Amino acid sequence: MANAKYKDKDGGVVLSFGGQWISWTHTAIAYAAFLSALIVGVSLHYTKIVQNEWYGYPEEWFPSVSATIGDRYPERSVFMLFIAITSGPRFALVGLWYLLTAKPGRVLPKAIALSGVIRTLTCGGWTYITSTDDHDWHDILMISYIVFTIPWTAGCLALSPPNAKAIKYRKYLGGAFFGTLVPLVYFFIQHKVHRVAGAYTIYAFFEWSLILFDVGFDAVTALDFSTFEVVVRDVKGASKGVNTSSVPTAVLEKEKERATAGVFAAGFHLGDALDIAADVYHGFIFWSILTSLGVVIWYFPLWHMGISGYEALVMSTVSPALLGIGPLRTLVVKNQRICHLLSLAGLLAYLVKGPEARLFTVGFGVWMGCLAWAATLYSDAVHPAKLEARILAWTAGLIMSSVAKFAWYTNNPIWPIMHAENGGWNGTGLFLAVLAALRFTRRAPLQSGGSGDKSGSPLLSAFGIGGLFFGLHSLLSDTSTMILWVWDGYPIRGPVSNVHGWYTIAAMTAGLLAGVFRPGAVATWTAYGVGCIGAAVLTLYHQWFGYYGALTLAAYLMAISVPLIANAAKRNPGTTFGLGFLIYNFLVLFHVWVVAYAFVPGGPLVREHTDWIMITMMTLIGAGVFNLVSQNASRKKAANKRRAAATGHRKYHIGTLGLLNVFFLCATFLRFPTNDYKPYHADDNVFTAGIWTIHFSLDNDMWSSEYRMRDLIKEMEVDVIGLLESDLQRVIMGNRDTTQFLAEDLGMYVDYGPGPNKHTWGAALLSKFPILNSTHHLLPSPVGELAPAIHATLDVYGTLVDVFVFHSGQEEDPEDRRLQSEYLAKLMGSSTRPAVLLSYLVTRPLEGNYNTYVSETSGMHDVDPSDWDRWCEYILFKGLRRTGYARVSRSTITDTELQVAKFVVPRSDEESAVAWTAGPELRNRRVEEHEVPEGWRFPAMFRGAGVRDHRYHVFDEPRYYS
Repeated sequence: MANAKYKDKDGGVVLSFGGQWISWTHTAIAYAAFLSALIVGVSLHYTKIVQNEWYGYPEEWFPSVSATIGDRYPERSVFMLFIAITSGPRFALVGLWYLLTAKPGRVLPKAIALSGVIRTLTCGGWTYITSTDDHDWHDILMISYIVFTIPWTAGCLALSPPNAKAIKYRKYLGGAFFGTLVPLVYFFIQHKVHRVAGAYTIYAFFEWSLILFDVGFDAVTALDFSTFEVVVRDVKGASKGVNTSSVPTAVLEKEKERATAGVFAAGFHLGDALDIAADVYHGFIFWSILTSLGVVIWYFPLWHMGISGYEALVMSTVSPALLGIGPLRTLVVKNQRICHLLSLAGLLAYLVKGPEARLFTVGFGVWMGCLAWAATLYSDAVHPAKLEARILAWTAGLIMSSVAKFAWYTNNPIWPIMHAENGGWNGTGLFLAVLAALRFTRRAPLQSGGSGDKSGSPLLSAFGIGGLFFGLHSLLSDTSTMILWVWDGYPIRGPVSNVHGWYTIAAMTAGLLAGVFRPGAVATWTAYGVGCIGAAVLTLYHQWFGYYGALTLAAYLMAISVPLIANAAKRNPGTTFGLGFLIYNFLVLFHVWVVAYAFVPGGPLVREHTDWIMITMMTLIGAGVFNLVSQNASRKKAANKRRAAATGHRKYHIGTLGLLNVFFLCATFLRFPTNDYKPYHADDNVFTAGIWTIHFSLDNDMWSSEYRMRDLIKEMEVDVIGLLESDLQRVIMGNRDTTQFLAEDLGMYVDYGPGPNKHTWGAALLSKFPILNSTHHLLPSPVGELAPAIHATLDVYGTLVDVFVFHSGQEEDPEDRRLQSEYLAKLMGSSTRPAVLLSYLVTRPLEGNYNTYVSETSGMHDVDPSDWDRWCEYILFKGLRRTGYARVSRSTITDTELQVAKFVVPRSDEESAVAWTAGPELRNRRVEEHEVPEGWRFPAMFRGAGVRDHRYHVFDEPRYYS
């Protein structure tokens, strides 16, 4: 009997150790491991294990799992002893489950068994490597455990034997486990970001609940393993799929299908899964190339300070208009593989060094990509299932693009502005793109003509496509875009990009699934009305309420994309996609004109009218919806029948969407803010402040400049910095946010400043010190571009210090600049706290508006009145002791230098009085470097020739003051 390790044809001896007792043993020991550690920890170290970085007892009164099992002896040892014993039953449980569910020719049981093994190993990893031992590896293994819990849970439901009680318990416990993650994350954010007293205790309860649900889910296997004897003889034949309950098998199978959304109903085939993976990745490539076009176009008007002529390349998307010509349409449809492969030129562009040639290479890639996709959709329109799969690949590719951008701090790693030196993965992306394109086009085209459906209006369909693609691109190609629309400063009262971005992805995913499974409900005026309300709320409101509108709009845009694109594919693609992309292009230009009105013909007509853009977009989508709802009832019935008949691809798309969401959550976990940032010279009570105009994070050679900026800011030991020309949240700028990378990599708090719907070029503040409050201002600008300002209050070594970040208007608009100088002078004068201005003033020292900024009204002093060589960047201060000032050359990062100044915060009333009352002679008295403490000095590495073409210039060395 001990040698009986086979399964005979009658379902007899399976293995030589016990059935349900494996489950019960695993359950008992696993619970004992955690509960014994909790009992011992509470008994011996209660106040220590409830203490966190912000609060202790009595505000926090229940310990978290990690504090209980990993921080103290002997509870840590007790836990590890029991968890080691648990490993044996855990592996046996996985093995028995495989033996119970394995059937000849089925891949899924093997995949689930593998996930169970990896899940067990990662469980041992995060329990034995605690956050105290190695925080990074603990987090990586914990995330991996949660990731592999998803297929294990779904697979156990899908493979569950026909046992009604087990299926019911698995549904409840699996749902409870994943449902608990939502409040768990919420209360962790309340603790970590908002520092709410008691939030960590509530978080701890949800964390312990996860343990109970997780172990309980595996305990349900006891109900299935009861079919085995202690000798493990299958007396009821469950291993052959015999129904052991009183509920009919057909009913149980439907119950399983409903519990898993039918994902595994038709079995799993590796080839089909690879097809869908290739399709979605190819969709990701399309969106990556399309979203890169605006960035490389933007480089040219940026350096020309006006229309350059290269903006005409925005029309690269209208190539589907060629499909309106019959012979050309036939040629393209029959040669789709060539067209799709040629579109990959947009990825190869990173190898092209010259900006002009790189732009034209990307433009060619966009031209071929739009042409190829339009031809593919048109070709597959005759087959509803295949068309739906193509649409899902296209739209899921957008979600994948947004996920990748989040993981890379809003830069897409395969954009032509990326390369190895700034975090690009261009080579890897290109290699996978070639494989995906070949698989995407491996089947011959279904046809070269239309679908035969002539109902509806191609013109209205084109309107819908134009509005839809603009909405998808401008609002959903980056998860931080709409969050920054509703951002209004500190204290935080709404979502933040690196914590809440997944909500946008979740809304996009839910909307896409709604468009697939409930197209009839989506293509209605009711749904359209909900989408319009979402757009209005996003446009008009801030904070969480505004973001709720954003989520509503995100879900609607993704949902309506399925019927709108399907409808367009069935008509002449030259009209629906050619004209549709032309309309999209005009919206893109409109989208830029509202903020660039000072530089473009006719700009003042649309100045600051983002509301007009939203109305136009929703009106165009409404035209497409009108086209949909006007279709006759017979066509709808026929379409519904076709959709219902071919849905096998959906399970793979749902799985892909699930994986994308999991990947996003993993990236969110890794990017979660620590909020424990430290200034460079805290012991000296000194801080370094800087101002830098970053030229929209594109360097002189058209590469993304975040990494180079990060290096200079870090090496200059800047504690507080104002960034100007920093708002990149537009189609033409790639919907990026440089401040996310800089803040997280440098360990700084960040205020993005006035959002993208405020029509400025941007002003941002990064600080090593907590930002207690910030207010955004739009200064008077009756003629020229809007002038943004931030007024923030920082906690600098226990002293409240006001920091102002400001970008003045253009030289061509003197009245604007005069009004702005008066406004800002009064704003600075209203502060009775020590203050620093980090600014771009467009004036000469000691002349004109300079004397309004530096005046009795403002109370501010120039950081160095003898510096005659300034025109734009200025640092002013009051109530602080200024000890140093330097100007650092930019290299090729931008068109403006980095200016920095060092300030000492007064420690006593006497020092404060001197700082406030010192006259010009005392305040501006120069000293030599050796006369100031070492902690007050600027880094020596930038003396002389400096490093990487960064050096102290103008004075050839920093200046120091007594």
